[in-house]
Amino acid sequence: MRPNPILTLSLAALALMPTLARAADPLGPPLNAEQFDQRTVGRTITYSVFGQPYGSEQYKPGHKVIWAFTESECKEGDWYQDGQYICFDYGEYAPLQCWTFYDTAQGLLAQFKGDPSQEPLVSLSESQDPLVCQGPDVGV
Repeated sequence: MRPNPILTLSLAALALMPTLARAADPLGPPLNAEQFDQRTVGRTITYSVFGQPYGSEQYKPGHKVIWAFTESECKEGDWYQDGQYICFDYGEYAPLQCWTFYDTAQGLLAQFKGDPSQEPLVSLSESQDPLVCQGPDVGV
């Protein structure tokens, strides 16, 4: 008896479905607030884009943060979860920033809300040292 080519192709496609699903979403589910807090609190993380330093953020208890673009003054803010996003509020210093965070083998990866084609931020380095701030609002 000769194998049915349509049945063979159908079975092969079904066998590949879990692999294809993983390939479509290689990052896995985004971090929720609890996971993000556990992953970041007490750390200062420097992020890069296209392999170049972009900025650093110090994560403090109580969802408090200090952010600085490379060679820029520090801005204090808060973060909270909004659906799948972690949103950062720096008050009058910057508009609300919402990101989807993933914990990958290469480090923390952040994709900006509303533009999945934009190059993500990737953690370049992590430290338990406080952020070194430039300018008049120098802080630790």
